[in-house]
Amino acid sequence: MKIQRILLLALLAGMASTASAQFQKSILKEFQQNSKFGGYIIGKYDYNDKEGTQTNGGFDLRLGRVYVDGKVQDFNYKLQVEVSGTPNTANTTEKIARIVDAYAEWEKYPFAKIKFGQFKRAFTFENPYNPFDVGFNNYAQVVSKLSGMADRNGEHSSGGRDLGIQLQGDFAKMSDGHNLIHYQVMVANGQGINHSDVNKTKDVIGTIQIIPIKNLYIAAFGWSGNYTKNTVTVDRNRMAFGIKYESDWTFRGEYATSKGYKISDYEQNKETNVYELKNSIKGKDKADGWYLTVGAPVAKGFKIYGKWDVYRDYKSNESATNQYALAANYYFNKNLKVQGTFYHTHTGKEVAGDHDFNTVDIQLYWRF
Repeated sequence: MKIQRILLLALLAGMASTASAQFQKSILKEFQQNSKFGGYIIGKYDYNDKEGTQTNGGFDLRLGRVYVDGKVQDFNYKLQVEVSGTPNTANTTEKIARIVDAYAEWEKYPFAKIKFGQFKRAFTFENPYNPFDVGFNNYAQVVSKLSGMADRNGEHSSGGRDLGIQLQGDFAKMSDGHNLIHYQVMVANGQGINHSDVNKTKDVIGTIQIIPIKNLYIAAFGWSGNYTKNTVTVDRNRMAFGIKYESDWTFRGEYATSKGYKISDYEQNKETNVYELKNSIKGKDKADGWYLTVGAPVAKGFKIYGKWDVYRDYKSNESATNQYALAANYYFNKNLKVQGTFYHTHTGKEVAGDHDFNTVDIQLYWRF
């Protein structure tokens, strides 16, 4: 009996080993078949007539990205590497490679998908947009300043991304097939991309979106958290509200508000070596901004956009930067686009530098 039992266990172990090997081989084959490699490059030339600047623009590589993504079993995955300005120093003229996306998402149930890794924060409509789809030479000011691209609080450039876990889904299917409700809830470190957590709290970011008709979204966004640098921790409590319609025509508008100081609002006390809030800054912990965008199809592959874009660094007109922009986008094909943007900038008296200037920006987008 003992010998029979040993033989039976050996047989079962062999069968399990064979099944495991076959399963691994099947997964590897599926990964190879379903993985897609690609990337895109955006080159630019800009000119501005702003007084007091060292240069008036010039040629530049805005960014270059390569990625691999795909789906295996019930998991969607993506790894994306970017070459752009140095994120950790004041020198933004150098270009380095860094990971911007690295995640896997369990998608078995459309109403409850779970994503883990490094990816876009669930804050504002425009933040998750690919640069190809924004319509202008850059994101709106309030999106850049309050979503973690060039965040007002001093966080390193993170492309609107963070490290964490997210639950998202769609439900309440309508007669035409689209879902009435979309939601996202993300728990993140709050320190931006490629940085581990350095404090005891986590950021909570989320959105609830209503889609009454196909392509029309009405949303509210919330963000509660903080950011730590140089032993200083600043709050990051934000809300946003928006509406968008994306089809042949584009209508997009958002308002966002923030409460919390910047890292630069603190200075080190030479006697105690403790960072303290500057007296001149006390009470200036609120910021807000908004934008309105309209995009109109002119001809096949040709679309023009107009935008009113306002950001107020201290929630006052004196600290406001107003931009009025027109952009023309022409697609030679789905992977090659040329874009020209003109915008006039007017700033309040508390904003340093020239208060009125113009910028012309031309960009070439190539996707492969």
